[in-house]
Amino acid sequence: MATDETGDRVPQDPIAEPDGVADGLSTPAVAEPAGREDARQGGSGTPSAPEGSGRPSFAARVGTGIRELVVVVVMALALSFIVKTWLVQAFYIPSESMEDTLIVNDRVVVNKLTPGVIDLKRGDVVVFSDPDHWLAPTPKVDDGPVVNGIRSALIFVGLLPNPSDDHLIKRVIGMPGDHVVCCDAAGKLTVNGVAITEPYIKPGVNPSDRQFDITVPKGRIWVMGDNRSNSEDSRFHDASGDGSDGSVPIKDVTGRAFAIVWPFDRITWLSNHPDTFAKVPAASVPTPSATTSTSAP
Repeated sequence: MATDETGDRVPQDPIAEPDGVADGLSTPAVAEPAGREDARQGGSGTPSAPEGSGRPSFAARVGTGIRELVVVVVMALALSFIVKTWLVQAFYIPSESMEDTLIVNDRVVVNKLTPGVIDLKRGDVVVFSDPDHWLAPTPKVDDGPVVNGIRSALIFVGLLPNPSDDHLIKRVIGMPGDHVVCCDAAGKLTVNGVAITEPYIKPGVNPSDRQFDITVPKGRIWVMGDNRSNSEDSRFHDASGDGSDGSVPIKDVTGRAFAIVWPFDRITWLSNHPDTFAKVPAASVPTPSATTSTSAP
């Protein structure tokens, strides 16, 4: 009993026990949340997933996978096309004209930044488009419209090497302005008066069995195969005899072949043999005649 200020005891109502409390250590009963009993009866401690929110169906997963595959393939084809158009392109070798450096069915990759970003040099192995009907017509292999179409598409995007039906591959011997002569008393070519020793020529083959004395015109190059006895190169197409016909316009050069990539046992870099031309002096590039009028008509 409590007391008031006068000291008299003041009666107090007893404190009622909350429902469900057995003793001082018990906790009040808590109402069960809706749905909790169902979760317990289900045998797990987590609420069941709402209806319709389960894993995607098999058909949906397949559709997503197909879409992703299509995106990857399209991106790969686009990247391959960009690389083939501006950076590198593959070609295969159809003839013996570059033996033993290149043999039939070799696959080479060509740097398309040359010429342009990277300058051409004497000794470079270059691929160029047919400048003036050097190549005889070749029969086309017909495997049917479907196979032909697939092959053409893969070549177009760069996933198959170009069959070189309208391209040739040779080695640069003379740059614009170079004076190239065959041959000196020792049977060697001379470039700007300097005899060159050519280690890339097929063993047992002469530097040239055809005589010539030319000056390479401006904007053109003089090219020859490494298998000089079996290469219809600049020598065989120079009808004028001064280098103007047999030389190749630099604008027709697709690029410089820098490596063999197939077959595996032939993988190697292609050298331009700088030592061969190290002592050759630079040539003065021919300039237009001073009498040529440059004024508008």
